[in-house]
Amino acid sequence: MSQPPLSPITYHVLLALADEARHGYGILKEIEAVTGGSLTLETGTLYAAIRRLRSEGLIEAAASEPGADARRKNYRLTPEGRTALRSETRRLAQVLLAARAKEVLRPS
Repeated sequence: MSQPPLSPITYHVLLALADEARHGYGILKEIEAVTGGSLTLETGTLYAAIRRLRSEGLIEAAASEPGADARRKNYRLTPEGRTALRSETRRLAQVLLAARAKEVLRPS
């Protein structure tokens, strides 16, 4: 059975961690950059998502780089998180294909 669709916040947090471990502020900035600023999260929203994703086993704490601020906790995807991200990306790609077939993106 397939997993239910991920929320946009969950998807973007996982996507922000796809290429490297990041601390909370780094996740916020990556999401803003990837979405062109169309999705901006408040810190409370982000950290609630991080707590939930950790409890679900999709992300975990990662070791900080030497010399990094010890107060900043880094996070990375777990194998389960990477699987969830891949699955949701495939689902979104199928939705985009269907929208293109129906010419939804055609200029008005």
